[in-house]
Amino acid sequence: MTLSIAAIAAVIALGAWGVLVLFRGAFWRADQRLDGPFPSRDSWPGVVVIVPARNEAATIGRCVASLLAQDYPGALSIVVVDDGSDDGTAATARRAAAGSKRLSLVTAAPPEAGWTGKLWAVAQGLAHAEKVAPEAPFVLFTDADIEHGPQNLRRLVGKAEAGGLDLVSLMVLLRCRSAWERLMIPAFVFFFQKVYPFPRVNDPERPEAAAAGGCMLVRRAALRQAGGVETIRGRLIDDCALGKRIKRKGPIWLGLTGSVRSLRAHPRLEDMWNMVARTAFEQLGYSWAALGGTVFGMAVLYLVPPAAAFAGLVAGDAMAGLAGLAAWSLMAFAYRPTVRLYGQPPWSVLTLPVAALLFTLMTADSARRHWKGCGGAWKGRSYGGPANGRRAGPGG
Repeated sequence: MTLSIAAIAAVIALGAWGVLVLFRGAFWRADQRLDGPFPSRDSWPGVVVIVPARNEAATIGRCVASLLAQDYPGALSIVVVDDGSDDGTAATARRAAAGSKRLSLVTAAPPEAGWTGKLWAVAQGLAHAEKVAPEAPFVLFTDADIEHGPQNLRRLVGKAEAGGLDLVSLMVLLRCRSAWERLMIPAFVFFFQKVYPFPRVNDPERPEAAAAGGCMLVRRAALRQAGGVETIRGRLIDDCALGKRIKRKGPIWLGLTGSVRSLRAHPRLEDMWNMVARTAFEQLGYSWAALGGTVFGMAVLYLVPPAAAFAGLVAGDAMAGLAGLAAWSLMAFAYRPTVRLYGQPPWSVLTLPVAALLFTLMTADSARRHWKGCGGAWKGRSYGGPANGRRAGPGG
């Protein structure tokens, strides 16, 4: 029997999904969690929190309030670094603190050449932390749009201390309310887990390493041993870069949570598009060959199965239809745990090919922006060049 091109493509897609489900570190299970009861301890080490903030007046208040409301018995200091905001970010943070002595506000200087704005602000926050909390063994890096559940710091520190971990990071629960968010956000988290299988990241014997920048607890000694944030000063995907450097020296852990939430909204497709296009080409190492491979791989994995299933139905190609339907079913099976995490209806697993197509187009657009010299644009700053030796664009 001679197989059609559609049938061959569908069989290849089915085989690829079989490999992913069976041999990709069980990434799809979404079972690396840091929720539930926090561990009990006789003593709790000090923690200093660094919050870089650039025009975050809409969210910084809730972020600061949630940090000050932590049910944490140890010493806690919070450093908010106002990175050139013009929307009242610092004043909003100050009001949220309501006079608490645990909050320090730092006004960031303009970034030096070779630094991204966020990492420059983080570096200044770390320098100030040496003054206000020099003995704290841990530093928590968190974004200004993150709202922390009251027991989050206990869980993070308890996890780090119990496992002797140098870094504990959480992929926070992203906002998922608008129609576009419901389509794209679970898919975004699924793809992140596929690229960085959490069980492998958490295995000290494996080389895979990653972190999620919205919530990263790091041992200060490990950060110094890794060379500090200066070693990644030009990186846009700074969280994963830091995770890799830390894991070279000691174990790390990356997981999911339902009690730490992002407040940042992406209600329109344009919002999601800009978020992904800002860093996607850096994820590929600014390689056009990697871009071509990614586009081809995404097409085989996510577009061929539904296309073959429908083509088989219309053209009467039983092999193409059955193989396409089997691959699509395996895809939906793997996607289900992440969809469940975000509280979406079971049928939404069938929408992953649509989200994958859009993410592929966003990645291609990221390369186009890099080619035009306007890649990495974020809040008035653009970082268009390769990670090594990149110079900041207008606005620093």
